[in-house]
Amino acid sequence: MGLYIPEEFVRELRRYPILEQVGRIADEVGMPCYVVGGFVRDLLLHRPTNDIDVVVVGSGVEMAEAVAKRIGRGAHLSVFRNFGTAQVKYKDTELEFVGARRESYSHDSRKPIVEDGTLEDDQNRRDFTINALAACLNAAHFGDLVDSFDGVADLEDGLIRTPLDPDVTFSDDPLRMMRCVRFATQLNFRIADETFEALGRNRERIHIISQERICDELNKILASPRPSIGFVELHRCGLLELILPELARLDDVQVQGNFRHKNNFYHTLEVVDTVASRSDKLFLRWAALLHDIGKIATRRFEPGTGFTFHNHNFVGAKMIGPLFRRLKLPLDERMKYVFKLVNLHMRPSAIADDAVTDSAVRRLLFEAGDDIDDLMLLCEADITSKNEVRKRNFLHNFQLVREKLVTLEESDRIRNFQPPVDGNELMTLLQLPPCQEVGTLKKLLKDAVLDGLVPNEHDAALQYVLGKAKELGIGTPPSGE
Repeated sequence: MGLYIPEEFVRELRRYPILEQVGRIADEVGMPCYVVGGFVRDLLLHRPTNDIDVVVVGSGVEMAEAVAKRIGRGAHLSVFRNFGTAQVKYKDTELEFVGARRESYSHDSRKPIVEDGTLEDDQNRRDFTINALAACLNAAHFGDLVDSFDGVADLEDGLIRTPLDPDVTFSDDPLRMMRCVRFATQLNFRIADETFEALGRNRERIHIISQERICDELNKILASPRPSIGFVELHRCGLLELILPELARLDDVQVQGNFRHKNNFYHTLEVVDTVASRSDKLFLRWAALLHDIGKIATRRFEPGTGFTFHNHNFVGAKMIGPLFRRLKLPLDERMKYVFKLVNLHMRPSAIADDAVTDSAVRRLLFEAGDDIDDLMLLCEADITSKNEVRKRNFLHNFQLVREKLVTLEESDRIRNFQPPVDGNELMTLLQLPPCQEVGTLKKLLKDAVLDGLVPNEHDAALQYVLGKAKELGIGTPPSGE
């Protein structure tokens, strides 16, 4: 951002007319009123948001009720009296109202004991200096910035720093450790040395935080423009081995004689950043993050060859379900999607490393289905070789695979393939009950279509499968056979 200019900030603030209206209402009810936190930070960074937090020195609920009443039709008020907060939604804007408060914590919980407080108390409880900024909304001081901890200077310097003692800040609410890394990732800021050192000292406190809250922060890190920033910082401070040990273990390079393998942790982060630069799909980024987690379990040293990781894709795919359950990630189609991409991520490379045959491409398209484009993106990102000739050859062959995928899909309709002759028709024609032999015939037909021996159409497929049934002595052939 450029240097902070008060007049420019006030102009930006006035682009939200509802804030001036809130300030006038605050004057009428006699409450000091401030917009605080992320909204102020993002406005200073020229990243406007419509989610606005308002602190009043008084009752946040009373203030919200007065604002909703004044706006009238179109305003939607939600009151959360147990928490002393209220929300007013108006058009595309959400305003959260809360009274200024001070907080204290017990050691075994991140839920604070809350008391009424001053604006200074409220700023003291904020997680980072860049989130402790407040701008007055009352008319006489509209736009005046209250910056008790040099948050503007930290924005200028690109620095994440706690307002008070970082050990107290992180011990009181350990989720702030994840938020620290997340903000550094989203904003591409540096974590101040004393703040970073406190992350390491307090990392074990993360165990009192629910998996859902941790996973929410991981998702936000992954959704950032360069997710690698966050995972490097989590690893450096020791948090990663506590929350995602499968990834942290990849930072282990073995050497035997003249042989060594690449660092699969940093390789993975390079893959994630490449995928992130080309797609905003969150669970494609998860697949990139987890695609090599089976490598430690499958690492072997073969004399004369070096280190191998045979079948690491299959082993890694089997780890997805337990990992998703532990992190409280969704166990629905999104988990199946990540499983599929991890399981298949070596297939395009195997095809591209050899002659690109129609049969291999048909089978790839059959297994990947509608996720084929995401799989190809992941596999292309996975080529991080520093050997430019080898990398160029792989990417060239990947392009051949992509061209064949288009051609074969147009001619053979293999994506989400369903056999042109189903089991019910086979049982009727061959006078068979449901049995293993029907499954055998269906598999023979599927393989024949995928290998290009039989067109993907009913009559040719039926003729082929009936011929196979006769050859194997399965069932009673239809009359005329």
